[in-house]
Parts: sequence; structure tokens; C-alpha cells
Amino acid sequence: MSQFLVYVVIGITSGSVYGLTGVGLVLTYRTSGVLNFAHGTMATAGSYLFYELWVRAGLPWPVAAFLAVVVFGAVLGLGMERVARRLAAAPPEVVVVATVGVLLAITGIATVRYTAATLTLASFLPTSSFEVGGVFVTWGQVIVVLVGIAVSAAMTYVLSHTRLGTAMRGVVDDPDLLELTGFDAMRVRRVAWMLGGSVACLGGVLIAPSIGLNPQLLTYLVVQAFGAAAIGRFKSLPWTFVGGWIIGVVAAYGGKYANQYPVLLGLPASVPFVALFVVLLAAKPGSLPGATLRKRITTERFAPLPPRATAVLVAVGAGLVAAVPGLVGPKLPVFISSAGFVVVFLSLGLLVKTAGQVSLCHGALVAVGAASFARFSTDLHLPWPVAVLAAGLVTVPVGAVVAIPAIRLSGIYLALATFAFGLLMENLVYRSFLLFGTGPARPVDRPALPGLDLGSDKAYFYVAVGVAVATAVVVAAVQRSRLGRILRGLADSPLALETFGTGVTTTLVLLFCLSAFFAGVAGAILATGTRGAGPADYASFNSLLWIAILAISGGRLLSSSVIAALLLAVLPQYLPAGVVPYQPIAFGVIALAAALASANRFDLVARVHGDLAGSARVGAPSPVAARRSADGLRSPVAARRALEGVR
Repeated sequence: MSQFLVYVVIGITSGSVYGLTGVGLVLTYRTSGVLNFAHGTMATAGSYLFYELWVRAGLPWPVAAFLAVVVFGAVLGLGMERVARRLAAAPPEVVVVATVGVLLAITGIATVRYTAATLTLASFLPTSSFEVGGVFVTWGQVIVVLVGIAVSAAMTYVLSHTRLGTAMRGVVDDPDLLELTGFDAMRVRRVAWMLGGSVACLGGVLIAPSIGLNPQLLTYLVVQAFGAAAIGRFKSLPWTFVGGWIIGVVAAYGGKYANQYPVLLGLPASVPFVALFVVLLAAKPGSLPGATLRKRITTERFAPLPPRATAVLVAVGAGLVAAVPGLVGPKLPVFISSAGFVVVFLSLGLLVKTAGQVSLCHGALVAVGAASFARFSTDLHLPWPVAVLAAGLVTVPVGAVVAIPAIRLSGIYLALATFAFGLLMENLVYRSFLLFGTGPARPVDRPALPGLDLGSDKAYFYVAVGVAVATAVVVAAVQRSRLGRILRGLADSPLALETFGTGVTTTLVLLFCLSAFFAGVAGAILATGTRGAGPADYASFNSLLWIAILAISGGRLLSSSVIAALLLAVLPQYLPAGVVPYQPIAFGVIALAAALASANRFDLVARVHGDLAGSARVGAPSPVAARRSADGLRSPVAARRALEGVR
């Protein structure tokens, strides 16, 4: 019994922090409609500031905690409120890119300032203990639990039993109606975000002594918060806090069995992902808050380049590719990797840019392709082309599994479900015999093709580029085909597709399987280029980085995939050594700026739609003509001019 109580005490202590962080996440989501992927990085920033003030500046810990939690947390909340306000009319993929941009920027700043190493933070709470049922419990653990209960209870009371709480619940649904009651909608949102920022920083300060100060570890605190919030159905603060307890206790007790069975080593860390994935899949359609808050409004149509422009680009591209080996010298392997990443971004862009499906588990799909290729080519000695195709085909069933949440979920909840799936793969499958095993990496040989030795970097570069070009041709053909039109229609209105007799479920499964096939091929190309494939190359964090880089690389799928690959793989090799660590910060800031600019465009076009429709009702252009006029707008300037003309 005492052994069981040990895990309960540990689980409730850590679970109190998870639940507390989830409460802050749910609070800001219910008042803004923006599910903040950067919530964990706010905890990271608060905990590092506490370290600076307490350890390095020598302030008393209560003063340092007050400044880091109350003051700095409120400042972070105000900053995030300004971001969230701009994202109010944006589609889910823009919201994800914006908050991921904040995540990358803050994590990059912390890494530059403190390195990626884990810093030890001594406990600032009392370490004396007392015995309960044969288990020693420290007063610090008691304080953490009581603080979590008190703050969560106070938040619940404010949200449920005060006029301010009523305003917070109503501001996301109809801010104009709220202002008729005498409340300032902007001020209400600011208060909510200030509270959410302070709660996030409090969670980081409380958990830092137990896990240490590490940018990525603290950033992933948001994942535990997502799991707790899922148990609370993203709306109940009490159940969110209880969900943190459930996750903490199950994870702590699961550690006992993980020590006995090595195959379960990743199970304790996977508990919040399991909770998140299961709850999202089990939820009834429309039961989650904000599931239908945003309607995608397309401002751009797919328009292929004229034949002459295409021919010129092909000729210039062929000349550049032919000249690369002679120009770059020993840096040719970097360009080989960039060819593989072109395929990665083409497969990801097919989901995000063409069909509007936000997938945050693409790293796991590439990992499946890389590990499968290593087995086919090195262990089974299959010919290289056969092994590449087999790697893509093996990844297809995994893509079909990822399509399951896409059938039931959309928008931000699909992003959460795919992120949870990717983390589950990383924690439970990467190190198993199914993929990479327990070693650092699986070796990959470069076999010879008839008349071509792939052991030469120059020869393999041309092969890798050829695969990338072939993938681009197939993707372009898909975009021009009826399937491409259906995919763009899927992004605009799945309901409209169903109305005209197109099976949305079949389309989604086909889309995810096609994307997974190319992701598996990309894994094979990358593994052959580096002569190995290991779990560290395909961490879930990479999926967040990839979607941010793809977002800042332009609107056209083909060109943006090439630009994104060059930014990710090639650019760091030509930057001064002192600048490279700042690259994630730059990616994050640019991704945030691009997302906000895109959100501004969606907001303008949404207003034009509304005002043109309103004008039609009083004798101006017909609703059909008004909507066609709004659909034809291609830029914020055109949208603004149309809006001014209506007014």
C-alpha cells in the first residue's frame, strides 16, 4: 500500500502543475478562441526569469516569484492578447503558425541565452517532510498541491460566479453584443490573457525544481496542459485540473512498469498524449468549444504559371542544378539533404496549402519511411529504387491512421490530435524494434544503380534531385486534376462537397495516404544522403518547425517547398557561426509576422463578405454578385478598397 501511495503523492504533485497550466490554457481559449501552442514557452520564460532574479540577482525568492509570475506573466499575457486579437478571423492553420512562431522565438532565445543543457534549480519550497501511511511527504509538495487547488478554484469561481467571468465567457462569441452591456470587450480579453500568462509562469516556476531548466522540456509542458484540457473538454476548469491529477498519477504509476519492461519506457511520458488523442477521437462532433468558430475564406485560387514562364523556370533550374556540384564543393551533402526536404515540404504542403488540413505529425511519417528504407536496403538488400518505393508504401497505412482524426476533427483540434500522434510515435515506437531500435541510428548503405555508383555524392545528388523533380511533377498534376479541385474545395467547404455528392471521408483518406507516401519517399532520400537514420533526426519538434518554415516561404506550393528546403538545410551552412543559433528565433519571428499578415487579409475579406452581403439586402448588388466580388479579391489592398467602396 505504501508503495502505491508513493506514486500517488508524486503524481498528484506533478499533476497539480499540469492541471494548473491546463487551467490557464483553457481560460485563454474560452475567452479568445485561440488555442495557444506557445503556452508552455510562457512557462519557460517565467521560470528562466525566476532563475535570473533568485539565483543570479540574489533577490528573495518570494520577490523573484512575484516579479516572474504576476508582473512578467501579465506582460506576456498582454503581448499574446494582441496576437490573439489579430487572429480572431483567421483559419486554424494561420493560428497554429502564429503561436508556433512565438514558441520557436521564445525557445530560441532561451537556448541562445542558456544553451540547450539542463540547469539545476534548487527547491525554494520547504524540504522538511512528514509521514503519511508509511510515505514521506515534503511540505513543498503540499504547498504545490494547495497552490494548484487554490488558483484553479479561484479561476473557476471568477469564471462562473462573477460578472467579469460572464463577460469572459461571452466575449469570444459576440464581442459587439457584450459591449452593449457596458463591458469593454478588449479589456475583458486583456484581463483573461493576463491571468492566463500569470498561471503559465506559475506552473513553470513550480515545476522547474523537479525537472530542471531546459528550453524544450519546459516548452513541452504545454503538452501535459493539452492532455489535462482535453479531459476537461477544453471548457471545464475543475475537470481540467482533475485531468492534470489523472495524468500525473497514471504517468507516475506507469513508471513502475516501465522500469520492469523496457518496451514501455516511453509510456509514462506518453500518458498526456494518449489522453489527448483518445478524448479528441471520442468526442461527439460539435461538442468541443470553438469547433465551428472559424470559417475558411479563400482569397487565392490555384493558377498555374503560363507555359513560357514554366519553360524558363525549368531551364534556369536545370542549369543551376547542373552547376551546383562544381560550385559548392564539400558542402554538396547539404544540397542532397535539401533535395530530400523538398519532397518533405511538397508532401506537407499538399495537406496544409492545398487542402487546409493542419498536420503536426509529419516528422513521424518521414521517420517511418527512413527506418523502413534502412531495413529494405541494408538488411534485405533490395535494389535502391524498389526500397524507396517500398518505404513510401509502408508509410501509406500510417497516413491512413492519421486520416482517422481528420475524418472526425478539423481545424485546431486536428492539429492537436496529429501532434499527439506524432509524440506517441516518438515516445513509444521510435525506439522499438519496429523502427530504429535502441541504437543511435540505423546504418544505410548507398547501393549502386546500373551504370551509376550512388556512393559518389555527385551522382547521388542528381538522383535525389530527380526524385524531388518527379515528386513535384506528380504534385503539380494532382493540383491541375479534378482531385486538386476537390482538395481546394475541401479547404473551402467540406459541407459543399458533400452536398454535390463528393465523399469527404474518401477524399481525406486518399489525401493523407498520398501525403504519407511522399513523406516515406522523403525519409528514404534523407536516410540515403546521410547514410543513416536515427530517432533524433525526426523529433516531433521538427514538425512544428517545418510548418512554420513552409508558411513563410510563399503561397505557391511548388516554389515554397523549394524555398523552405533551402532555408532549412542550406542557409545555415552559409551563415557565420555566431548567427546560426539565432536561426530558430528568426524563423519564429518571421512565421509570426507572416501569420499576422495573413490573418489581416482574412479579416479584411471577411468584412467585405459581410458588408457586401449587407448592401445586397438593401438594394445594392445581388448576393451572388457580392460574393463573387469578394471572392475575386487577391490582396489586402483590394479588400480594403472594396470595403471602403461599400461603406
